[in-house]
Amino acid sequence: MSSPDAGRRTAIDLDAPPERLAAFRLLVGGFALAYLFIRLPVFLDLRHRPAATFDAVGVLAPLGRPLPDAALLALVAGTIAVGSLFLGGAVFRLSGPAFALGLLVLTTYRSSWGQLLHFENLMVLYVLVVGFSPAADAWSFDARRGARRPPRAGAYGWSLALAATMMVVTYVIAGIAKLRYGGLEWITSDSLRNHVAYSATRLDLLGGTPSPLAGLLVPHGWLFPPMAAATVAIELLAPVALLSLRWRTPWVVAAWTMHLGIWALMLVGFPVPLFGVAFAPLYRLERLDPRAWRRPAARLAG
Repeated sequence: MSSPDAGRRTAIDLDAPPERLAAFRLLVGGFALAYLFIRLPVFLDLRHRPAATFDAVGVLAPLGRPLPDAALLALVAGTIAVGSLFLGGAVFRLSGPAFALGLLVLTTYRSSWGQLLHFENLMVLYVLVVGFSPAADAWSFDARRGARRPPRAGAYGWSLALAATMMVVTYVIAGIAKLRYGGLEWITSDSLRNHVAYSATRLDLLGGTPSPLAGLLVPHGWLFPPMAAATVAIELLAPVALLSLRWRTPWVVAAWTMHLGIWALMLVGFPVPLFGVAFAPLYRLERLDPRAWRRPAARLAG
C-alpha cells in the first residue's frame, strides 16, 4: 500500500483537503484563545500603566495616546468573543477576519508599552492566514449548516503553504540576524555563554530563580560554541523542512529540541514551537480527525 505522501517530495501540498486547513484552524484558534485567557491579567493591567511609557508601534503607530479603559475592555472582550466563533468555524466570513484583526491590534497595543514578545508574532501571522482563508469549509458550524464556500482548487493548500513559509522565514531571519550583528564570533566566542550567564544573573538579582542547568554549564566554556553553531545551522537550514519530506521531521525535531534547550538554560519559553503549533502546517493534520480513531478503538475494545 503506497504512502499518502507518495509522489510528493516536498511538505507543500497544494491539493490539501479542507479538513487539513480546518484542523489547522482548530489548533491555531485554540492556542490563541488559550493564550488570551492566560495573559488576560496582563492585558487588563495596561489600563494602569503610566501614559508616558506608551509608544505606539506597528499598525497602531498613528495612535498618539493610550486607549480609554472602556475601549481596551471592549477590544479584549470582543476579541475573545469572535475568537470563540473563529474556533468553532461559525459565521467564519466575519469571525475569521474579525478575530485576526482583533488579535493583531490587541497584541500590538501590548507591545506599545515597551516589551516586544517575539513569540507572539508567528501566532498572530497564523491567525491572519487562517482568518482570511476558507478554513471553515470542514469541521465547523458553518459546514454543518451548509454555509461553506464553494470549494476552490488549491485554496486550502495555498493557505497552509503560506503559513509554513512564514514559519521557515522567521527561523532564517533569526539566523541571519545573529550573523549580521555578531558575525562568526557569535559562534566562536563566548557570546552565547555570556547571554546565558546574563540571563541567570538577572533573574537572581531580581529575586527570581535562575535555571540550575545554567549554573552547571556556564563554567564550561567549551560547550557553548558547538551549541551556538547548532543554533545558527538549525535556523538557516529551516527551508529544508519545506522543500524535502525526508528532512522535514528531522529538522522539526532539531528545532523543537533547540527551543527546549533555550527554556532549560534560560527559562525563556517560546510556546508556539514548544507546543508544536509552529510546525503544524508541514503535516497532514486531517489525521487528527477523531472519527479516524473510532474503528481501531472499537476493534481494540472488541
